[in-house]
Amino acid sequence: MNMYTAIELGTNSIKVLVANKANKNNDKFDVIAIEEVKTIGMKKGSIINSKIVSQDLSECIKKIEKKLSTSIKKAILAIAPKDIIFNITDSEIDIDEEVSGDDISNLIKQSMEKSDKFDYELITSSPIGFKLDNNKVVDDPKGYNCSKLSSKIVNTYISRKELYNILDVFKICDISVIDIVFKPIADYFEIHNKSIDNELGVIINMGEDSTCISLHNKSIMIKCSTLDIGSVHIDHDISYIYKTNLKESRKLKENFALASTRYADKYDEIEAVNEEKKKIKINQYDITEVVEERLKEILKICKKEIKNLTNREISYIIILGGLSDTTGFQYLVDDILGKKAIVYNSTTIGMRHNKYTTVMGTVKYFDDKLVLRGKEYNMFDTYDIEKIINKDELENDAVIDEMFGQFNN
Repeated sequence: MNMYTAIELGTNSIKVLVANKANKNNDKFDVIAIEEVKTIGMKKGSIINSKIVSQDLSECIKKIEKKLSTSIKKAILAIAPKDIIFNITDSEIDIDEEVSGDDISNLIKQSMEKSDKFDYELITSSPIGFKLDNNKVVDDPKGYNCSKLSSKIVNTYISRKELYNILDVFKICDISVIDIVFKPIADYFEIHNKSIDNELGVIINMGEDSTCISLHNKSIMIKCSTLDIGSVHIDHDISYIYKTNLKESRKLKENFALASTRYADKYDEIEAVNEEKKKIKINQYDITEVVEERLKEILKICKKEIKNLTNREISYIIILGGLSDTTGFQYLVDDILGKKAIVYNSTTIGMRHNKYTTVMGTVKYFDDKLVLRGKEYNMFDTYDIEKIINKDELENDAVIDEMFGQFNN
């Protein structure tokens, strides 16, 4: 049993997830606890106020700890791909007998030592397959006999200043960061399957104040671009049209407006309060028109940016992020990006919302990394795991007792 904690630092919120992999023979994870806390200490993926972010992170951690009845001291962290550098290196080592997880670790470590990025820190190292003797290429070489093992390793780096600002916050909160992953890589590990693992494709994550477009070749992120447009721009559009404050506009966007007028009801109205404290009536069709126009603009910009990233034919486009859950969004995607583009639909019990794909993918990325290296790791000791599981079972029993009690009375 492997239990991990993942944390995502987002522009408008911090998300913390604890997940459990009960069976090491499959990739299924159970969400034990998940929490989200709003923050104003981040902007475009960067920390602008460490004090606020540390306070909000502490609040989110405390909520999770209350659910688990135990402390969280270790976590994997997902961060925005801001000011990053890609570097591909060739790495090769000698093998005495069959390949082990330690050999894979040493091969990857060798590629790290070749870096000359003095103002940057290495965040991820992703092997593009492994070459054995006779040029045989495999995804996982453990157990194979060969004299040499080689691979092309894609290393991604972030500026030290950016990284240290982030790590300072976790130091304040007394959380040890065990590993770090860029959000687009985490997204891939959440949405990938065998049909796309060997293809060239794009992931679009529509965030709060930016939209990230990442290009993935055979499961490896090779390019990434961030556009300064996102969900908050829709909030501003609604505020401009209806003279509502941003908080009210966001509420209208999330709970009433749709993505496409095709699905809107011309006779459905909702009451809201504008900045003059006056009650106004808002029609669902009218407000959906506002949302639809902005979404079309974002998707068209994404389409152009994909062409800037590659001239090659891509096999898939997968869209996620909180905005992608809006009713009717797939219709706009079909119209602008074509049939290769799909809106991701999370089916994991406990996190059925696209805003949690990154933090869940962070757990899967870390676990996959361990499996490839033949390692095991737990972020909770045996006593804590038993306490968490027993608490979960007791709560489930209480819910069942309450259910049957209602039927029997």
